[in-house]
Amino acid sequence: MIVVDTNTIAYLYLNSEKSDQAERLLMLEPKWIAPNLWKSEFRNVLTLYLRKNILTFDEILIITQQAENLMFENEYELSSTHILQLVNTSNCSAYDCEFVALAKLLNIPLITADKKIIKEFPSIAQTINDFIA
Repeated sequence: MIVVDTNTIAYLYLNSEKSDQAERLLMLEPKWIAPNLWKSEFRNVLTLYLRKNILTFDEILIITQQAENLMFENEYELSSTHILQLVNTSNCSAYDCEFVALAKLLNIPLITADKKIIKEFPSIAQTINDFIA
């Protein structure tokens, strides 16, 4: 089981240079979890793809359903106090700290490409490539 941030989920469903890595990650560790926040962030990513005419509305609906199926029953609500404590001791946003808080709570890795999160929380956050290796 691993915590994945929204970008990691997006790499799995949206064609990018990290899509192959995300597929390998899923094969290596198929239980992905995230705070409830992932869904809103993912919708924002899809909105950008829709507005730039990269994907159609129907394609976005299909991708949304696939991602929600992957994350079904793997979403967590977290304590604001825990998140804000992490905010207070780092330079990361509250959004980023939600993912960190979940990883710390369960003592499992957070997989992210966010350099700031990795710098601020090197004991828990790592890239897809680092986890795969």
